[in-house]
Amino acid sequence: MRNYTAIIERCQDTGLYIGFIPEFQGAHTQAETLDELNQNLREVVEMLLEDGEQILV
Repeated sequence: MRNYTAIIERCQDTGLYIGFIPEFQGAHTQAETLDELNQNLREVVEMLLEDGEQILV
């Protein structure tokens, strides 16, 4: 299993957590909780890997 680093910020306007994974173009999502954000990011990576998205190294 490979690990990826996620960058997480909290939007001052909405209070939502916003996360993205720099190794993948287009791997970003938002959520109300960190647990939900983590799950969303995992799903995004899984979809990108299924589609054959190239990893930016």
